[in-house]
Amino acid sequence: MTIRVLLADDQALLRGTFRLLIDSCEDMEVVGEAANGQEAVDLARTHRPDIVLMDIRMPGTDGLAATATICEDPELAGTRVLVLTMFETDEYVAKALRVGASGFLGKYVTTDALLAGIRTVAAGEALLSPGATRALITRFLTAPAPGALLASPDRLNDLTPREREVTCLAARGRSNDQIAEELVLSVLTVRSHIQRALTKLGARDRAQLVVIAYQTGLVRPASPSGPGGHSRVPTPKGR
Repeated sequence: MTIRVLLADDQALLRGTFRLLIDSCEDMEVVGEAANGQEAVDLARTHRPDIVLMDIRMPGTDGLAATATICEDPELAGTRVLVLTMFETDEYVAKALRVGASGFLGKYVTTDALLAGIRTVAAGEALLSPGATRALITRFLTAPAPGALLASPDRLNDLTPREREVTCLAARGRSNDQIAEELVLSVLTVRSHIQRALTKLGARDRAQLVVIAYQTGLVRPASPSGPGGHSRVPTPKGR
């Protein structure tokens, strides 16, 4: 299946570079180019791309507003937004995740990492750039903000102990393979738990699952001595 990509960036040269790169892949194609956020929204509604490669800072309607509009549109439920940013610790990145973006990459990312990122997000996975300062991101994710993607802690009651455990590990950056290894489960079982958690919490994809995990307190930002950039999360009993 071909991954259909919409490019949204105010720099024509950069869009052209991305187009050449993406169109050179057998499993991808560029379906349109937008120079600002409003054009990105209009073209997304016209072409229904799988991925919008979205710059944040553009004239007029910026990428943050465009991301919110796309992610709120039920007719674009199959479209994922992958944010590109010059500054990987920019607070706009966390705001983009709040309104529904599926991940972000720095603009200086390598060719292989960019293509892998598009494939990752197209497959429904969350993508947080390895170069990001996770402590900063989690600080913004847990801070109240108008229009933030929030979930009541009570909604976590719908999750089984195993779904909570898998969600915690996903929010801490573990891949399905790593979760499966840590919990001694099959990858298919992990995917099933993730999918049920997504459904119960009303999350659009794995990135929103991460946001909800932080904003409900299921996972908490690390203390200075916390391992791996996160506080320790108690492991629920039972499978």
